[in-house]
Amino acid sequence: MSKHRKARMAIAYDFDGTLAPGNMQEHQFLPDIGIKPHDFWKEAREITQKNQADEVLVYMSLMLRKAAAVDAPVRRADFKEKGKSIKLFEGVEEWFDRMNHYAKEKSVDLKHYLISSGNEEIFAGTSIAKKFDVVYASKYLFDANGVAQWPALAINYTTKTQFLFRINKGIEDISDSSVNEFVPKDKRPVPFEHMVFIGDGSTDIPCFRLLKDQGGLSIAVYPPAKKGAREKAEKYRGDERVHAVVPATYTEGSELDKLIKARIDFVASRHALQSLL
Repeated sequence: MSKHRKARMAIAYDFDGTLAPGNMQEHQFLPDIGIKPHDFWKEAREITQKNQADEVLVYMSLMLRKAAAVDAPVRRADFKEKGKSIKLFEGVEEWFDRMNHYAKEKSVDLKHYLISSGNEEIFAGTSIAKKFDVVYASKYLFDANGVAQWPALAINYTTKTQFLFRINKGIEDISDSSVNEFVPKDKRPVPFEHMVFIGDGSTDIPCFRLLKDQGGLSIAVYPPAKKGAREKAEKYRGDERVHAVVPATYTEGSELDKLIKARIDFVASRHALQSLL
C-alpha cells in the first residue's frame, strides 16, 4: 500500500522554444549589446567546433566577452532585467495555476521543474519564474560585487537527463552525488510513470527518449505560427522519441491542456489502484 495520501507527479519543461519563442538571450541581451542572434550563435558554433568544446560553456563565456567589449553590465540584476522582456507562448502565464488546481482536485501533488540550457539569471526575470518548484538551468559564478565571472553550471543535451533522475529519486540538490546510488523503483518518490517532459528540439531528445522508455510521457511542442515547425516536430514522433506533437499553446482547452489533464487523471487512477494492492 502507498505510504502517501496523494500521488506525486512532476512536469519538466525546456524553456527556449517550449515556453517562449526562440532563445532567451535573443529577446533583449543580444540586441542591447548590438549583436545579431544569427551572428552570435554562428560564432559560438565555430568556437565549439574548432576547440571541440562544450557549446553551452562556449556561448556563456562568449556572452561575457561580447558584453565586456561594449562595457555592458553583467551583474545578476542586469541579467534578471533582461528576462522581463521575454514574451511567452499563449496561455503560459495562466498554465501553472490551472494545472495545479486540476491536480489538487484529483488528489495529485503536482510539481513543475525547469530543465534548460538557457541562463538561470535571465529566466529569473520572467513572469513565470516563481511558478516553478525547482529550476535547473545554466548559471554563472558571481563575484562579491555581483558581477558574472564564469559559468558555474552548464546544462547541455546529455546532462539534462540527470535532472530527471534527480526528480525521480527525490534528490533535487545538484551538489548531492547520491543521485548515482541505487534506489529500488518502488522506493523512488516520483515514478517515471508519473513524469512528463515537454520540449521542442534536438537538445531535448535524450529527455524525450528517457521518459518514453521508462513509461513517462514525452511531448514535443512547436510554435503554432512558424512555417514548417509542425513537420520538423513530427519527425520526433516518427523516430519514436515522443508520444505526442502539439502546438505550444497553453490555453484552456488546447491540445496540450487536454493531454496533461488526461495524464493527471492517469496518475490519480494509478495511485489509487496501487494503494489497494
